[in-house]
Amino acid sequence: MSTEFEATVTIDRPIDAVFTYLADGRNDPDFSPRVLKIDKSPDGATKAGTVFHSTVKDAGMKTQRDFEITELTAPTRIRWREASHNSITVREGGYDLEPDPGGGTRVRLFNVLEGHGIGKLLLPLAGGASRKDAPEFGERIKVAAERAI
Repeated sequence: MSTEFEATVTIDRPIDAVFTYLADGRNDPDFSPRVLKIDKSPDGATKAGTVFHSTVKDAGMKTQRDFEITELTAPTRIRWREASHNSITVREGGYDLEPDPGGGTRVRLFNVLEGHGIGKLLLPLAGGASRKDAPEFGERIKVAAERAI
């Protein structure tokens, strides 16, 4: 059982700069208030196999989340999967980037959420909340990227 949410925004920055910013998951706290702490291993450039270890707060509970980069195709595609074991995980997520005719970058973000154990019962609520927040989440990414780049 799974559910998906997505958002699309246009960031007023060049595609290479947006790709570099989004590929470094340590920037996630800039636009995701649920991320309390995030680290990366191994050190160095992000590539397939890089794992971002985070502490997040969902529904008042802190959990540990590990996201592995599964694909990195500069400057247009980033894919990840959640390697941690929680009641709701991200089976697949990613960013698709394309140049915007105005000089910016069009970014599509998506996550496919999957429920495990009790998470199967919670998935409709989590999916609904994620879909409801998706447009605002996209805007937070836009604002953070434009501020940082």
